Amino acid sequence: MREARGSGRAGLARPRPERGTPPAGVPVPRARRAQLHPGAWWLWALALGTAATRTTNPLLLALLITVSGYVVAVRRPHTPWARSYGAFVKLAAAVLLLRLAFAVFLGSPIPGTHTLFTLPEVPLPDWAQGIRLGGRVTAEGLTFALYDALRLAALLICVGAANALASPSRLLKSLPGALYELGVAVVVALTFAPNLIADVRRLRAARRLRGRPDKCVRGLVQVGLPVLEGALERSVSLAAAMDARGYGRTAEVPPAVRRTTAALTLGGLLGVCAGTYGLLTAEGGSYGLPVLLVGLASALAGLRLGGRRTLRTRYRPDPWDARAWLVSASGAAVAALLILAGSLDPGALRPGVVPLEPPTLPLWPAAAVLLGLLPAFVTPAPEAAPDPRKEPTT
Repeated sequence: MREARGSGRAGLARPRPERGTPPAGVPVPRARRAQLHPGAWWLWALALGTAATRTTNPLLLALLITVSGYVVAVRRPHTPWARSYGAFVKLAAAVLLLRLAFAVFLGSPIPGTHTLFTLPEVPLPDWAQGIRLGGRVTAEGLTFALYDALRLAALLICVGAANALASPSRLLKSLPGALYELGVAVVVALTFAPNLIADVRRLRAARRLRGRPDKCVRGLVQVGLPVLEGALERSVSLAAAMDARGYGRTAEVPPAVRRTTAALTLGGLLGVCAGTYGLLTAEGGSYGLPVLLVGLASALAGLRLGGRRTLRTRYRPDPWDARAWLVSASGAAVAALLILAGSLDPGALRPGVVPLEPPTLPLWPAAAVLLGLLPAFVTPAPEAAPDPRKEPTT
C-alpha cells in the first residue's frame, strides 16, 4: 500500500505537459505532421497576385493562372471549403466578359484605327461629355480591355487558390491576439461561399434522386429556400457556439498600455502608407524603405501589445517549418523578379496596343513565374478522399 501511495504521489508530482502538446507516449498523427502552415499558402498566393498586378502581358498572366491552377490541382485537400476554387474561376471569367461588354457598349479611352463593327450610338446631354453609348468598336480598344481584365482575373484566381489550399480555421489560430476578432469575421466571410456551394450541390443531388427538376427556374427557387434556411440555422448555431466559448471577452489592461498600443498601431500604419508612397514615387526613393520598415516594426509592436486584451489559448499550434519557408519564398521570388523586370524592361511586361501588335513572351520573367511551381514538389500530397461506398466499421 505504501509503495502504491508513493507511486501515486510521484505521479502527481510530475510536471504537466505544456498546452497544445500531446501526452507522453502518444504519437503525433502523421496527417498533422504533414500539414503545411496555412499562412504559407496565403503568402504564396498573395505574392503571385502581386506579380499579376505588375504586368498586362496576356502570356505571363496565363502562365501565372496555369501555375496556380496546377498547384491547386495536385495539393488541394478533399474538404468542402477546397471546392471554392471553381467558383473563383467562374467569377474571374464573369469579370473578363463584363469588362469586354463595357468596352463594347461604353467605349474605350484607347484610340484605334482597326474598326471591327459599329453600333448605333445613343446621343447624350452635354453634361455627359466623355461618355458614349454605342458607336465604333476597335480592335485596339478591345485588346486593351482584354489585357486589363485578364490581370484582375488572374488576381481573383490567385485568391481562390489560397482559399482552396489553406484551411480557414487553422489560419485563424495563427493570427495575433489583437486581430482575432477581425480574423473570425474574415473566416466566416471566406467560408460562406464554400458552405453555400456544398449546400446547393447536396440539395440538387437530393432533388435528382427524387426525380424532381433542379436546373429550371422553379428548381433553382426551390433549392434556394432550403439553402437560405440552412445558412440562417448555421449562423444561429455559430453565434451560440461563439457565445458559449466566451468570444469577445477582454482582459483588463492599464490605460497607459492601451494608449501606447493605439499610438504604435496608428503610427505604424501611417509609416507603412508613407513608406509605400515613397517607394512608388521617384522623389521618395531615399526615405521610402526606412520609413516602411519603421512603420512595420511599430505596427507589429502595437499588435503584440494589443494581444494582451484577448483571452484565448491555442491548441496544437501549427509549426512554421522549412517547407513553409520554401513555399512563401517561392511566391516572394516570383513577385520580386517581376517587379524587377518591370523596372528593367517595362515594354515586355506591358505590351502596347497602339499600334496593335502580338505580345511576346519574355524569357526570364517567364522562368521567374515557373518558380511558383515549387510548392507542388516540396509540400506533401493531400490525403486520399474517403470512399462514400465504404461502410464504417464498428
